[in-house]
Amino acid sequence: MAEEPQEQQITLVDEDGTETLFNVLFTFTSDEYNKSYILLYPEGTEDDQEVDIQAFSFNPDEDGEATEGDLQAIEDDAEWDMVEEVLNTFLDDDGNFEA
Repeated sequence: MAEEPQEQQITLVDEDGTETLFNVLFTFTSDEYNKSYILLYPEGTEDDQEVDIQAFSFNPDEDGEATEGDLQAIEDDAEWDMVEEVLNTFLDDDGNFEA
């Protein structure tokens, strides 16, 4: 019997010290910006629930993974536009999430 793949998760801590568990929606690499990106959504989100998706750039470790300490805010408007375009393409292809 095949095991279901486990969702990758990461815990983020806000400026007040509150920890929130997120699931990894997907990661991708941009050759244009020479960076990797991770998109996250809150744990416990239902399939039909509208969610706030968080996006960060990161430098992957040797396994291609990201940790909270590696996440960097995306501050460039053109870079945000590129990330949103990738996200919208993903959402169009995978009808399970609403942005």
